[in-house]
Amino acid sequence: MKCDMGRVDSLPRRGNGHKISNWESSRRGHSFLYNVELRNGELVIPQTGFYYIYSQIYFRFRENENEDSDLLAQIRSPKQLVQYVYKLTNYPEPILLMKSARTSCWSKKAEYGLYSIYQGGVFQLKRDDRIFVSVSNSDIVDMDKEASFFGAFMIS
Repeated sequence: MKCDMGRVDSLPRRGNGHKISNWESSRRGHSFLYNVELRNGELVIPQTGFYYIYSQIYFRFRENENEDSDLLAQIRSPKQLVQYVYKLTNYPEPILLMKSARTSCWSKKAEYGLYSIYQGGVFQLKRDDRIFVSVSNSDIVDMDKEASFFGAFMIS
C-alpha cells in the first residue's frame, strides 16, 4: 500500500504519534493485499497465525525559499523521526509491536533532507486483530508509494 497523507489522525486512544489513515492498496502498486483487508488505515487479520509485518516511512524535509528565516531555523532544528506499529485487539488500548527512530540533523546549507525508517517482524496475531502505523512529524512524510508503505502476510 502506498501512503496517502491526505488524512493523518491523532491516535483515538492512548499511543504515540499520528495514525496514517489513508493507505492506498492496488495490484499495480508496490504492495499487494492478499487475503488481508484494509479498513480505515488498519490491516484486519483474517485468521489466527504468525504474520510478518513490515513498514517503511520516508521523511522528506524540503526548504521553501519564501519561508521566514525564524521558521526555517525551527524546521531545521534536529527532530526525532519515529515510526510506530500498533496492534488493536479487544484490549482497550493499542499495543505497541514495533518502534524505530532516528534523529535528523539537517545542514543549514541543505535544500532538503531525506530519511527512511524500515522495520519488520514476525508476530502471532488473532483473527480480527488490526494493525496500524503511526508517525511523529507527519507533516514531512513523503506520500510516494515507493517511499512509504505498509503490509503484512501470513507465514504459518
